[in-house]
Amino acid sequence: MLVQAILKSKAAEGVVTVEPSVTVSEAAKILAEKRIGTVIVSDDGGKTAAGILSERDIVRELAASGSGCLTQPVSAYMTHDLVTASRQDSVQDIMSRMTEGRFRHMPVLEDGQLIGIVTLGDVVKAQLTELAMEKDALEGMIMGH
Repeated sequence: MLVQAILKSKAAEGVVTVEPSVTVSEAAKILAEKRIGTVIVSDDGGKTAAGILSERDIVRELAASGSGCLTQPVSAYMTHDLVTASRQDSVQDIMSRMTEGRFRHMPVLEDGQLIGIVTLGDVVKAQLTELAMEKDALEGMIMGH
């Protein structure tokens, strides 16, 4: 299964982005309101990804420097060196990269443009769906259907 299949199965809400100047507090509020774990930082309205900020990034900085970080811009704490996917990446490849990198969200780019985001939950769901289809096919073969 490829990343493009995951993107097709996701709700068409789009990727939640914030500008680099948005405060960490504002980003945390967006994360809580939308019940998501990360925002993409984009300086052009969501066409490209300059970075990513996760709940974990915020918690780590709160632990390290205290609540003062909440008034700082997300650009100060975002991950700049993004690990990204393309539509043609396999689900297995994405799962390996997420596991090795210990992160749960991966922006999907096409020709440098942000077209979606894949979460570890999306990848697990895709794997389970694929396994269920294989099981049904094998059962059908065994039963002679």
